[in-house]
This record gives sequence, C-alpha cells and structure tokens, in this order.
Amino acid sequence: MNKILVVAAHPDDEILGIGGTVLKHTKRGDEVRNIIMCEGESFRYGRDVGQNLAIQEASKLLGVSKVYQLQYPDEKLDTYTLTELIKPLEQVSEEFKPDIVYCQSGYDANQDHKILFQAANIALRPTSEWIRNFYCFYTASSTEWGVPRKFVPDTWIDVSSVLEEKIEAFEKYDSEIRQYPHPRSSDALRHQAHFWGNQCCMDAAEVLMTIRRVERR
Repeated sequence: MNKILVVAAHPDDEILGIGGTVLKHTKRGDEVRNIIMCEGESFRYGRDVGQNLAIQEASKLLGVSKVYQLQYPDEKLDTYTLTELIKPLEQVSEEFKPDIVYCQSGYDANQDHKILFQAANIALRPTSEWIRNFYCFYTASSTEWGVPRKFVPDTWIDVSSVLEEKIEAFEKYDSEIRQYPHPRSSDALRHQAHFWGNQCCMDAAEVLMTIRRVERR
C-alpha cells in the first residue's frame, strides 16, 4: 500500500487536477489524504456556499481517508510569510509520511496556487526521506491561463475507467460548476481528459509534471 498526499489550494482543485488518479489509487488499496489550504468562500462569495459539505461528499466518493482543511483565507496566501505556510505542510508530512505527493503547479494563473507550490516545494523537500515521488498536476481554468506557459507534462495517467466517477465528485461542488464551454464545466472536463488521453492512445487521462523522483538504496 502506498500513502498518497494531495496538496490543493482551494476546494475542488483536488478534483479538477487529480481526481481520477486519486480514484485509481484508492481502488487498488492505497491510502489518500488531502490538504486543502484555503476555505474557498470568503473572497469569491463572501458567504457560506456549502464548501465544507462538498469537501466531505467528494472525498467520500473518491475514497479519501482524511482531509486537512487548513482554513487560510481565500486568495490571501500572499499576506502570509512563506514560513507560516510551510509549517503546517511539514506537520502533515511528518505525521502521515506519504510516499507520493501531488501538488498544484507554480505556473498556474491563480496566485494561491503559485504560493502554495513554493511552500510545498520547501516543506516536502528531499530531507523528507519518506517521499519518493513529487508531481505537479494540471488544474482546469488555471494552468492553461498561466503565463509564461511552463507546465510541461511528462506523465500520463489513464483515467478512462474512472472518468465519470471523477465528474460525479466534481459536481458535488455546486458553487464551482460553470456553463460549457467554460473549462470548469463537466463537459469541458471530459473533453480535457480525452484530449490528454488521446496524446498517448488512451481514451482519457490526467497529466503530471515531475518535480522530483528519488530512488534510495
């Protein structure tokens, strides 16, 4: 059994980028835990739009064993020192000791995603000897809008068998669904998965960019 840690800035990011891969992990018996850094409501909505319930329902569908909701204010990670963001990530890593980490890309358009990657890259550095692989994932409606466009996938995960389960989990986030052809719509997520999958002769895929792979003797 592998121990998997997903590090996301906002509620729904963990589904958009890596939901299918998480399903494949949990279906084969791996333990998956999620960190969601921000509460995801205060800046965009200014009120409770049901994110906490959506996190619980989506996590249950994915088979995630635990979610760390760190409750930093939405779109305000830039008001904290990097050290303040690193510490809780280190604490989770030392408690859980994940083998594989999936994090958002430092090249995304969203500033919280950029800052989160900076913090995670330090918190989960090679001194955390239990971490074998560290990847960044592609988040619809942020990675493709980042400039300069430096997210370069090098790993394709076949999610053909779990794509509809991923969409079902995403649809728990009522407040985040947009109308097609917005990239954060259910149909657009399907198209994106087919686009990535077809590049490697698969029906549907999620893509990753390797940050570190460490082989220890």
